[in-house]
Amino acid sequence: MRCVILAAALLVAVSPASQAGQIYKWVDAQGVTHFDAQPPAGQPVQQVDIQHAPPASTPAVPASSSPQDEQQVIDAQVKKQVAAQEAKRQAFCETVRTNLAQLQNNPHVREQVGTELKRLNEEERQTRIVETQKSIADNCQ
Repeated sequence: MRCVILAAALLVAVSPASQAGQIYKWVDAQGVTHFDAQPPAGQPVQQVDIQHAPPASTPAVPASSSPQDEQQVIDAQVKKQVAAQEAKRQAFCETVRTNLAQLQNNPHVREQVGTELKRLNEEERQTRIVETQKSIADNCQ
């Protein structure tokens, strides 16, 4: 058992991470980033910790995207809005057609006014039929 512990301790002591020296990072006059074991003279440097990996970060969205990318985003938003409007229009048309069928097939149509139900007379029912047909013609092609 002592041999196993001794072997593990030796492996840790000899591992490359424990033997690694300090790494320095700096940017030269041309804007190029350099990494080296020896810091340059007269340059501001930053020490890099090689023992621990940097935290994973989410990919950043580029601040300046191309006009084509921006246009694609706008197009997608417009298509989504148009699809939503079309779905609402279709639901409206379905409801209006159902209402028209009820008006045409049922001479005893009632309407809720406040808390009471009021029966439409024949003249009111015919007026509603004409209004509903006009609404279908205008909105439901």
